[in-house]
Amino acid sequence: MRLDPFPLLRFPWPAALAVLLLAGCASPRGLVSTAERTDPAHLDASRSLGEAVDPAAGWPQHDWWTAVGDPGLDRLVAEALADNPTLAQAQARVAAALAAAGGADAARKPTLNAGASVAGARVPPLLPPIANGHFGVIRYGYLSFGWDIDLWGEKRAAWQAALGNVRAAVVDAEAARLQLAANVVEAWFGLAAAHAQAELAAAELERAGDFLGLTRKRVDSGIDNRMVLAQIEGEVAGDRAALEAAREALRANGYALAALLGKGPDRALGITTPQLRALPELALPSALPAELLARRPDVIAARWRVEAAGRDIESAKAKFLPNLDISALAGLIAPSALNLFSLQNRFYSIAPAIGVPIYEGGALRANLAGKDAARDLAVAAYNQTLVGAINQVASQADALRSLAQQAAEAERARASAARAHDLAMLRYRGGVGNFLEALSARQQLIAAEQRLVAIEARRGSSWAALNAALGGGFTPAGDAPSLAASPPNYRPDP
Repeated sequence: MRLDPFPLLRFPWPAALAVLLLAGCASPRGLVSTAERTDPAHLDASRSLGEAVDPAAGWPQHDWWTAVGDPGLDRLVAEALADNPTLAQAQARVAAALAAAGGADAARKPTLNAGASVAGARVPPLLPPIANGHFGVIRYGYLSFGWDIDLWGEKRAAWQAALGNVRAAVVDAEAARLQLAANVVEAWFGLAAAHAQAELAAAELERAGDFLGLTRKRVDSGIDNRMVLAQIEGEVAGDRAALEAAREALRANGYALAALLGKGPDRALGITTPQLRALPELALPSALPAELLARRPDVIAARWRVEAAGRDIESAKAKFLPNLDISALAGLIAPSALNLFSLQNRFYSIAPAIGVPIYEGGALRANLAGKDAARDLAVAAYNQTLVGAINQVASQADALRSLAQQAAEAERARASAARAHDLAMLRYRGGVGNFLEALSARQQLIAAEQRLVAIEARRGSSWAALNAALGGGFTPAGDAPSLAASPPNYRPDP
């Protein structure tokens, strides 16, 4: 057998052209993704952000939590970023996306396989030229080549979609890192507040004990009666319960922080006692909300998913078009290993083929409709993420402004309650004031101190949430702006 040097010239091109004419039988007409991305310019926030906007203000730094000025907090965040299983899950998702992209890339390339075999068989004597009714052994080796030529970019679009999913997974990992850091900072402020509340409860129990001792002396002296003594004894019992509740809350906050660090509950026992600290002044960059697109990792990940969904649509549409593939096979075959490599034992074939879907029961249209719906879903998720992002910034900024005012008023109230308590106790010890007056002043001081600590804890939590809402110093990859520049209503050609 001789190799035909021009097999493509003998290809049945008239039949192939007839097949192409039938291509209209399976059509994507009428199927299109209609969702449009929200334009950030339509999300006006200038009035809501108000005085917090400062043209000189910068975006958060990558290690924004260091602005608190506590080395212990810095170490806790670093520990969480190193050991928390959430980030390991995010990295595993990146690896899975990379593997999927590798598979999509491999589908675009030719394949080459080799094989060899020894086969034995008995052929009936009905075919005497082959084996004449005897058992025979044949040996062969071969090389096979295949290439599904990507004429219309179907596989390239699928590969680009997979790359978009890789980019989204990478940015998702950054979003997980940012959220974990924010959770640790919030938990740290919660633990500091729990420590402060436990210290207040212990101090209050001590004050109540002093009050009880003083009341007993007054009862023994005949100044007060036994009913007053019973009341203050009940107050002391209530303060003991409050102290235990504060300690239980302290342990719970410690366990929550230990979980964020990726450690067991005993890790909470080794955490240095945090203290509530003053926070940096509130100042927001004036480029909101437009630049938030490039600062929030979750927004960027959502954009990449919209891009990937668009590429999936292109790939699905290309399936309606004719495809061309080439396969070839060559090898050696012989009944004996001694003459296996003789040229006369060679065999080979080449088979170019063209195919087009004519009727497939609506599978291609259903696949394309699913891809359109997936893009619509991705766009809706992007819009929701973007709207949530700018509203989250406004909400936390407003909370910080309000909490700063509340903290100032709460401090004034605490100072006034402390002065009133001291005066009431002086009058009570001197026999001028009565029990109810001193007890009322004491209860007002307790409430004022607890209120101030709770407000400071909320301020710390809102500050951490605002830094996360502003992107936490995230810097996107260089290819992200190209997606940001695409029009909001981008969709693949119908």
